[in-house]
Amino acid sequence: MADLGIPKNTIEILQKYNFSFQKKFGQNFLIDTHVLDKIVKYSNITKDDMVLEIGPGIGTMTQYLCENARKVVAVEIDEYLIPILGDTLKAYDNVEVINNDILKLDLNKLVQEKNDGKRIKVVANLPYYITTPIIMELLEKHVPVDCITVMVQKEVAERMQAGPRSKDYGALSLAVQYYSKPEVVANVPPNCFMPRPNVASSVIKLDLYEEPEVKVNNEEHLFKLIRASFNQRRKTLANGIKNFQGLNYSREEVVSALNNLGIREDVRGEALSLQEFAALSDELEKRRTNGNI
Repeated sequence: MADLGIPKNTIEILQKYNFSFQKKFGQNFLIDTHVLDKIVKYSNITKDDMVLEIGPGIGTMTQYLCENARKVVAVEIDEYLIPILGDTLKAYDNVEVINNDILKLDLNKLVQEKNDGKRIKVVANLPYYITTPIIMELLEKHVPVDCITVMVQKEVAERMQAGPRSKDYGALSLAVQYYSKPEVVANVPPNCFMPRPNVASSVIKLDLYEEPEVKVNNEEHLFKLIRASFNQRRKTLANGIKNFQGLNYSREEVVSALNNLGIREDVRGEALSLQEFAALSDELEKRRTNGNI
């Protein structure tokens, strides 16, 4: 089978099927064998693994995954790519292609059906316009995943691993770091894709914790608090939370909780660590439960 990581092979397949790139699906196909090798290497895929690939395109990375994994389930939204995948993957008997929108699938059910509920690995060259919803779906729904190795826009990768007091730090950083340990493993220039995107890309690996390292009593409450704190970045954390409709705390309530934790009342969201957000979440909940608010 022709290696689709080699540009001329990709061009031949696209011409054979008279394929037109769909801008609405954010299609940029990888055409660099070194990058493909790196993704497989950092994913630590073995013959014991089931891999979920999101957006296989014409099957470029799928071929590499099939060579290394026990089973590959590839979810592709574009129906025009399904016959192409049937052609480019015909040499492999360990791949299943599902024509669907990944955000409309019950991923816990899929893992139960395809892998007996055992932890899987996720690999993807993600469409940049839905990177965050896809990653948050995997994390927040507690899909049994060992690691997620994905190609994303470089700026998004930087946000995922950013720490407090940096310009890239925000709700995405905290959510990703609550569930996993993120690490950028490769930077990828635009000329590694067809067509070339207008932005630089990065491969980021998220090693998921079996149990979050930061403990909090109410996960849902914590993430409402985080969203509120970054909803209006220019405002202080207390004002941001006060203005957030889903929480119903007054500024005074938040300031009192901050004072009790030894945190300045004029602090902004970007100054708090994940541990401090968890402590604030527990403090606010405790006070409301005990009638101190």
